Amino acid sequence: MAALTGIRVVDFSRVLAGPHCAQTLLDLGAEVIKIEPPSGDMARRAYPRTGEISGYYAQQNAGKRNISIDLNVEGAREIALRLCDEADIIVENFRPGTLAGFGLGYDDVAARNPHVVYASISGYGQHGSWRARAAYAPTVQAETGITEMSNAHWETPADRPRSDSLSHADVYSGLHAAIAILAALNERSVTGRGQYIDVAMAAVMLAINERVHVDLSDAELGDEPPILGATDCVFFIGPDGKRFISPVSLVSSFSFPFYLAAMRRPDLAGDPRFATPQDRRRNLEALREIVQRWIWTFSDMASLEAQLDEAKIPTGSLRDISEFATTDWATQWGATRTVPDGAGARITVPGRPWHFTNTAKPNDSTDATETVDTGAEPDRQPARQGEHNEEVLHELGYSDDEISDFTNRAVLVHTRDTH
Repeated sequence: MAALTGIRVVDFSRVLAGPHCAQTLLDLGAEVIKIEPPSGDMARRAYPRTGEISGYYAQQNAGKRNISIDLNVEGAREIALRLCDEADIIVENFRPGTLAGFGLGYDDVAARNPHVVYASISGYGQHGSWRARAAYAPTVQAETGITEMSNAHWETPADRPRSDSLSHADVYSGLHAAIAILAALNERSVTGRGQYIDVAMAAVMLAINERVHVDLSDAELGDEPPILGATDCVFFIGPDGKRFISPVSLVSSFSFPFYLAAMRRPDLAGDPRFATPQDRRRNLEALREIVQRWIWTFSDMASLEAQLDEAKIPTGSLRDISEFATTDWATQWGATRTVPDGAGARITVPGRPWHFTNTAKPNDSTDATETVDTGAEPDRQPARQGEHNEEVLHELGYSDDEISDFTNRAVLVHTRDTH
C-alpha cells in the first residue's frame, strides 16, 4: 500500500507549481481529482502534443481524474463544494482571492470540512502589498535575485541579460507546498483539525538559495568563493575525449588542496601563481591546464575517477537528457516511465525520485517488506478535459438527469476531442 493511500486531493491548479505539488501527492499514493475551467489548463497547449494531450500536461497530470466545470454558471459552485467536502487536501495556485470570490476559499470550505488541509501557492503570498501581482517563474526569479546572480556569475553583458532555462520557482514551490501539506496531515492525525497553508514563491526562492547569507552579509571575500560547489565548477576533458565536470573549486582555499593531493603535487602550494585565491583566480587558466595535462596521463576514466575520488573530488560526465536516460543507472532506478497519450502512442515522463523499501509496487504480490518500489505501475493516462465528469458526479450523489441538466447548461464542460 502506498504512503498516501486513502487520501483525496482536489486540485484546482494549473500549469506547473500547483500541478507539480498535486502530482507529487499522487505519486505518493493519493487520489487526485483535477478541476479545470472551461478554457482548460494552459499546459494542454504546450508542444509537443497529440490532440489535446501535450507532453507538458502529461508530465504533471497523468493519473489524475478530471472534471471541467464553469464556476460562473449556477450549480457549479455546489459541485465544487461537494468535492471539497470529501477532500483531505485542496491545492490551488490562482491569484490571491480568486477562489474566495467563488465561495471556495479556505474559510468557506473549512466551515463545511474542518479537517481539510488547504494549500495556496502564489507569487508573493496571500497578504501584503504585492499579493495581487501576477507571478510566473521567470518574474519571481528576477525579483528574488536569482536571475541577477546567474548573469553575474556568467558575466552576461548588462544590456543582454538572460533568464534561466527552467522554471525553478514553480517546481520548488510545488515541492515546498507538498512538504507543508504532509506536515499538516501529520498534525491533523493528532489534533483532528486541518489548516490553511500559504506558500509564496518568492519566499521559496530565498529558502532554496544556499548563498543568501553571503549576499545579505557585509563580508568582503575578494576572490574567495563564498560557498562550496556550484559557483566555481570546472570542466575538463577526460582520457576518453569526453567532457566532464568537477564541482570542486580550483580557486577556493578549502578545496585547492584536494587537487594537489590528487595530483601528488604538494609543490604547487608554494607556487606564487597559486598562493592566494586572488592569485589562483588571476592564473586560473594556467592552473586548469596543469590539472588537465595530469588528467591526460591516465589511460581511462575509471582509473582517473578512482584517484579523484580518493581526494574527495567527484566528477560528472557532460550528457544531454536523452543520453542520461539510457544509462544503466537510469534503467536500474526507473528514472523515466511512459504514459499513454490516448492516441496509441506513449509519452516519456520522469519516474519517481524516491524508492520506499516497505512499499510494494501496485498490483505486486511480493511481500511488501521485501519490495523496493521502482516506480513500475499500471498505466496512468493523462485525462482529457472533463473526461470524468459523469463518473465523479455520480460518486457525489448526482442523478443522471441532474448531470444531463448540468451538461445542457454548460455547467459541465467536455473535451474538444481532436483524436
